[in-house]
Amino acid sequence: MAVAGSVDSAKVARRRKGLGSSMSRRTLLYAIPALAFYVFVVVVPTTQGATLAFTNWDGLSQSFDFVGLDNVMKVLSDPSSFKAVLNTIVIAIAFTVIQNAIGLALALGVNSKIKSRNFIKVLLFTPAVMTPVVIGYLWQFMLAPNGPVNEVLRAVGLGAFAQTWLGEPTWALVSIIVVLIWQFSGYSMVIFLAGLQGIPEEILEASAVDGAGPIRRFTSVIFPLLAPALTINIMLSMIGALKVFDQVWVLTGGGPGGSTHTLSTLMFREAFTFGDFGRSVAMGLVLLVLVAAISIVQYRALLKRELR
Repeated sequence: MAVAGSVDSAKVARRRKGLGSSMSRRTLLYAIPALAFYVFVVVVPTTQGATLAFTNWDGLSQSFDFVGLDNVMKVLSDPSSFKAVLNTIVIAIAFTVIQNAIGLALALGVNSKIKSRNFIKVLLFTPAVMTPVVIGYLWQFMLAPNGPVNEVLRAVGLGAFAQTWLGEPTWALVSIIVVLIWQFSGYSMVIFLAGLQGIPEEILEASAVDGAGPIRRFTSVIFPLLAPALTINIMLSMIGALKVFDQVWVLTGGGPGGSTHTLSTLMFREAFTFGDFGRSVAMGLVLLVLVAAISIVQYRALLKRELR
């Protein structure tokens, strides 16, 4: 009987193994059309485009020469490229930190039992779904020398704080960061709010019974349980800020004097103003490496925090 039982178990195991292999092959067969479409639409054009980084193509002529790493070396040695990389990193760090702090604060606020919380959620999230170009032109008007922001400051007796917000290098970069934070804080709020609503009420009630006050309850219970939402928000914020283009181009065009150029706006200028597509694509490769490196390091650090 024991021998018969072991034989039956072996047959069942082989049958399950065969079934699993069959399902794997079937799944792969179903995925082939999607994979082929992805390769044709994304991988092939991206690879072909990336090869232009090693040429002197001007975007119009049918012929071009292979120049090796000359474009990449120019990007790495050019002061304007270095300034653009620095601006990109400054915007990404400031935007990610401040946006997520504000988004978390807003989520905690609208997660309360106030009657108008649904209206407030919609109001705060609305800028995130508006077209970036529209946001750029709106704030370009708001931050004009005689625009609403300066007029309000003068009206309340704070005229000394009125600035040419988009006309001075330091204030122009700060203005870009403020506009980005204003637009996307509601987006972070929604993600944090989903995380807050996923926290079981029993845990919060138990911590209150144990004598934990609001601050201790947030630092010891709520914030640790928001780790997945925090990971998603930081990743999306950082990647989005590293690639920002529309708002910068509309607000300042990279000015004044090229002081607010990011890698994305510099790529656009090199390609469509100066006709140097090879150098523009080389900047794109540098941006790709920068985004990938920061994202991988950031994700691994955040994942370790989630697993603690």
